[in-house]
Amino acid sequence: MEKISLPINQTSQNLSQRNLGVRNLCCIFATMNQQDTIIALATPSGMGAIAVIRISGDQSIQSVDKVFRSIHQKKLSDQKSHTVYLGHLYQESRVLDQVLVTVFKNPHSYTGEDVVEISCHGSVYVQQQILQLFVSNGIRLADAGEFTLRAFLNGKMDLSQAEAVADLIASENQGAHQIAMQQMRGGFSNHLKNLREELLHFASMIELELDFSEEDVAFADMDTFYELVLKIKGILQNLLDSFSTGNVLKNGVPVAIAGKPNAGKSSLLNALLNENKAIVSDIAGTTRDSIEDTLIIDGIAYRFIDTAGLRKTSDTIEAIGVERAKDHISNARILLYLYDQLDTTPEEILADLATFQRKELTIILVQNKCDLLGGYFENDFTKKLNALGRDRYSSTIIAISTMDAKSLGALKSVLSEELNSKPSVGNTVVSNSRHFELLNHALKSIVLVQEGLEAKISGDLLAIDLRETIHHLGEITGEITTDDLLGNIFSSFCIGK
Repeated sequence: MEKISLPINQTSQNLSQRNLGVRNLCCIFATMNQQDTIIALATPSGMGAIAVIRISGDQSIQSVDKVFRSIHQKKLSDQKSHTVYLGHLYQESRVLDQVLVTVFKNPHSYTGEDVVEISCHGSVYVQQQILQLFVSNGIRLADAGEFTLRAFLNGKMDLSQAEAVADLIASENQGAHQIAMQQMRGGFSNHLKNLREELLHFASMIELELDFSEEDVAFADMDTFYELVLKIKGILQNLLDSFSTGNVLKNGVPVAIAGKPNAGKSSLLNALLNENKAIVSDIAGTTRDSIEDTLIIDGIAYRFIDTAGLRKTSDTIEAIGVERAKDHISNARILLYLYDQLDTTPEEILADLATFQRKELTIILVQNKCDLLGGYFENDFTKKLNALGRDRYSSTIIAISTMDAKSLGALKSVLSEELNSKPSVGNTVVSNSRHFELLNHALKSIVLVQEGLEAKISGDLLAIDLRETIHHLGEITGEITTDDLLGNIFSSFCIGK
């Protein structure tokens, strides 16, 4: 019998839930802990001008009403959401503090529950007295990350957005901040959700064919499905490729400063940091261990690592320093290879580079002490180095003097341009190791789907690999979760978030 293709307008989710699974809302955890009203200090512990104490749960507004007296005698439970009131907190007849109380009524709050935030004076004593006041009235101290966990469980954000909250709090530079904000706005998760929905549609069509296998009816257009698989494969690969950039933007770009002894590595580190971080002398082998510090360039954190001079040595301590230098280079994203033209040859430089070269490493040659040569100019040395090393380093030679701020500025510009030249999927950059691992799994399973389509395997076998892809994408955004997964993620949060 000839196969017949039938148009299907039915949504895919209700057809595939029995096999693909649905979001696990951590039933035991949610039903037990979400019954409680929780409280925590939302600002850093210690004394400051102001502290903020956050309360979330069904009893949050009523519990504050019992101990708060507005200067206008207003009852909080009668007021609108997103309103602020000045008044005093009382412990029986004793005034604890004059405070501002902000009311957020469900579902229009961070957690999706009733939330009250109390802005009090920053005395540690006052903070503790207020916390004890509410705990004595039956409010439970929050666990780490519990406010954000409730926001996730109540559908206020997906799991990748929740993880971005922690990244935003921990961000220490513009690059990390931008990645966290982009992810919090849902760009990454919306991208994955759209891909997952398209795969769910085809999965439901394939499984529907299995239900009607005796009628020999085809619901899925395999040509369209194959094009979708190729598109998703490319997107996943690009997302994975962006991780090398995202990870260093989040944690700082490791930059190893290497070269022969007396090339000026320590002087360069000191000049970049504008402080005497490393000891500088004319004695070869002065730097025996690695020295590291961070510098922000164009909003990105760069972790500069001054390493021991690269040479063979019989000194046991210096030899250990050289091995550590090689280890740092093997873990660096960028290598600044310094050389003094008067103390080396192009062949020596390229021999060193050959031992360090790898796909993930950007090598930038830095001709130091150019002031001793009367400035930078192209001579036989640089012509030969450029000719021999054309495919071994990413840029033309950068000439600097550690005494010249202008040349150091040019070096910083090269570093910034090198990082910004790396491709990503639009504005989407992956920086989370958990996401990277799951994207890897999803890519492997979508490749199996592609190979299955090309080999024209049966629909039941095709569905297995397709379900795997959908499952891994769902784990990233939280459509599929486990108690252990949520426990691991939210335990790393601060208490008040």
